[in-house]
Amino acid sequence: MIVHQTEPYNAEPPPDALADRAVTALDTFYSRNHGPIPQLDPHTWRLRVDGEVDHALSLSLAELQSRFEPRVLTATLQCAGNRRAGLMEVRDIPGEAPWGSGAISTAEWTGVRLADVLAAAGLGAAAEHVAFAAPDISTLAEPSQPYGASIPVTKALAGEVLLAWGMNGEPLPAAHGAPVRVVVPGYIGARSVKWVQRVSAQRHPSNNYFQATAYRLHAADSDPATAGPYDGLSLGVVAVNADILRPVEGQTLPVGATEVTGYAFAGDRGVARVDVSLDSGRSWVQADLDEPSGPWAWRLWRTTLEVPAGPTVITARAWDTAAACQPESARLLWNPKGYVNNSWARVRVVGSD
Repeated sequence: MIVHQTEPYNAEPPPDALADRAVTALDTFYSRNHGPIPQLDPHTWRLRVDGEVDHALSLSLAELQSRFEPRVLTATLQCAGNRRAGLMEVRDIPGEAPWGSGAISTAEWTGVRLADVLAAAGLGAAAEHVAFAAPDISTLAEPSQPYGASIPVTKALAGEVLLAWGMNGEPLPAAHGAPVRVVVPGYIGARSVKWVQRVSAQRHPSNNYFQATAYRLHAADSDPATAGPYDGLSLGVVAVNADILRPVEGQTLPVGATEVTGYAFAGDRGVARVDVSLDSGRSWVQADLDEPSGPWAWRLWRTTLEVPAGPTVITARAWDTAAACQPESARLLWNPKGYVNNSWARVRVVGSD
């Protein structure tokens, strides 16, 4: 793993560790944390469901597993800062981790639908948002506070949102939210709250620092340090994105046929096409897309290109089913928190005889 920070622990796999793997191994799945990792006892853990509901619930793990129908869903999670390093090449972003292309991973999640739990509590008609609270304390907020987030009630009631206790057929590791975490497919990873202990139906979005202040997109000329709660754009649904996993940056390759592989992800839309170029986008070839593992999972792609002698830049871009395409330049996307870099992917290689 490429470790960006040890406390809190933040790490991503090298790009080629994700290649050719529709589902990411547990020890390879990226880890984004905002405070120390809690060590919760699954036997004493309880989930409280309250707020705009007819009757509050308090559920043990055993009750959650036995009372509701288990579901298995393959879904990709992507950090809002994925590929931030590309924005840092445009202009420095002090205080933020230089995530490469590996702050994205895919797992097979086991859990129950959040919608079923809310129905059991009697979701009230006045609820417009569903908030999640966890016990991990972050000093990034002033004063320090536990992590929290929320999603619109329309998303919370969609069948793909899970309260998950399993990952790739195994119990959740502590680093990934044990004993139970939220999985919100198609949204930035920050909304998939780990170690969840409380679900609250409410009329307004969460006022937690990480919903109201941190994960928001600010204009390039603004200063997030002086921004107030709810300034900027709230990040939710992810934008179409793709990157090259193999070959890797700076690699020397034999002149001639070389396989190029990568991932593409479009959140709540499908990936329609991936184009790859050896001449900075003057001409393109369409890559072959692997079969998807599900509607909420990335698409791995591959193609074979004739690499010439000398320095070469391999470029890739994805299109989604709404005909949206990745923008060409990271320069046009730069923002002071380094979020949502979905510009064309580029890898510099050298062809050698």
